[in-house]
Amino acid sequence: MQNITIDINVDVGEGIGNETLLMPHISSCNIACGGHAGNLETMRYVVKLAKQYQVKIGAHPSFPDKDNFGRIPMQLTSVALYTSLKDQINDLMIVLKEEQARLNHIKLHGALYNIAAVDTKIAGVIIEVMKSFILPIKLYVPYHSAIETLAINNNIPIMREAFADRNYNGDGSLVSRTKNNAIIDDVNEMFEHVYRMIISRKVKTITGTEIDMLANTFCIHGDHSQAVFFVKYLVAQLAEKGIEIR
Repeated sequence: MQNITIDINVDVGEGIGNETLLMPHISSCNIACGGHAGNLETMRYVVKLAKQYQVKIGAHPSFPDKDNFGRIPMQLTSVALYTSLKDQINDLMIVLKEEQARLNHIKLHGALYNIAAVDTKIAGVIIEVMKSFILPIKLYVPYHSAIETLAINNNIPIMREAFADRNYNGDGSLVSRTKNNAIIDDVNEMFEHVYRMIISRKVKTITGTEIDMLANTFCIHGDHSQAVFFVKYLVAQLAEKGIEIR
């Protein structure tokens, strides 16, 4: 295969402490900015690392719920959600200004990511947050989602994202983390999962069927038990297939 480039992103700054091992192998990162994890100190540390390894920097805002790591839906008014997200991203912006770095993208975390994929009202709040920034910041979105449609309609630049270490339902949604088969733990299965999405633009679901899946950025969760090994293996295997990480 030739002339295929993809982005590999990892969620970082979430208290796992493996950023120094991940950064040399990835092309973009999503930095927790205080909603589900992180503070100014951790943001500053990860931004410095990202700069060192020339990794694109993204904000990783969430529902403001550190107790549940942002993985439980919250009932917030649109104003409250907008304000929380702006505050989280602005905190990272403060650090980026200090470190003379730029924000490449925004990727939602956890429950907020999943809800924005199907809930037009929540997705609309995200779009308003994006429109509040003058800079051309990308939004990482799942394929064929409510937030993807709204972003396109509002001329927000997007990157379509898929997950290297997560299984998919037949409707294209992620298998819930409450299920035993939510996480992909076999490295070879993970590679085949990603390679199929790149080459065939299909994902094999837990029902055994294949559905359309367009993506140009692939996420490995930083809190996956084998995150570092998975990232190294994926990058090496893709390189053998002539697929560049950039």
